[in-house]
Amino acid sequence: MAASRPDYGIDAPNVLRNLFLFGIPCLLLGLFLPAHVHIGRIDFLPRPMFFWTGLFLLLEGLLYLQYVMSGKMRHRDYMLSLYRWRGDESVLDVGCGRGLLLIGAAKKAASGKATGIDIWSNEDMGGNSEAATQRNLNLEGVADRCTLISMPAQEMPFPDASFDVIVSNLCLHNIYDKPIRQEALGQMVRVLKPGGVMLVSDYKLTGEYAEHFRGAGLQVQRCWGRPFYNFPPLRVVIARKPS
Repeated sequence: MAASRPDYGIDAPNVLRNLFLFGIPCLLLGLFLPAHVHIGRIDFLPRPMFFWTGLFLLLEGLLYLQYVMSGKMRHRDYMLSLYRWRGDESVLDVGCGRGLLLIGAAKKAASGKATGIDIWSNEDMGGNSEAATQRNLNLEGVADRCTLISMPAQEMPFPDASFDVIVSNLCLHNIYDKPIRQEALGQMVRVLKPGGVMLVSDYKLTGEYAEHFRGAGLQVQRCWGRPFYNFPPLRVVIARKPS
């Protein structure tokens, strides 16, 4: 019998796997290797090195697993709380993945419309696909107000000033080529309405995003996400386009 609950997948599953894949053997080596190894005149201490490396990797893995299981839902709610919703906004989610942020925004804009764009990479999100996102939209009861489009962020076809709110979480750093990433940021500025707001969250490059938005004339501030359920630590760029 198919599950009737939304499934928002595992973010960066290879990262989570590798933390445990390397952490567990390192910890075991740290527990069972000889305390000292002599090679010529050199005295090595492999046990503490492997033990602390393994412990550190496993701690990171557990913190990241906590984010994947529940922290990202809390971070979604925190992000959306940074904007005062009217309820009739047109919303764009850049890199919507399996729809967690898109669905949250659609519920805030209960009489508006929400659009999610993505290329649905399985490297960035486990089991990622447009069909999986559509299923979550159906289960959450917002499918009639949401549109999914498969496209890169730097190739948006939308007219200028199309959206009141643009949101994005852990997406833009995956555009590894900086000029292309800058094109994506420029597209986000272009399709944002005057008076509109962007909420862009990431664990790195938020300084670059903020600098680009300031250079485009937006009013920008950055704030940290809540530390107790975000790993790695996330920052949110809040950018408002002058009316």
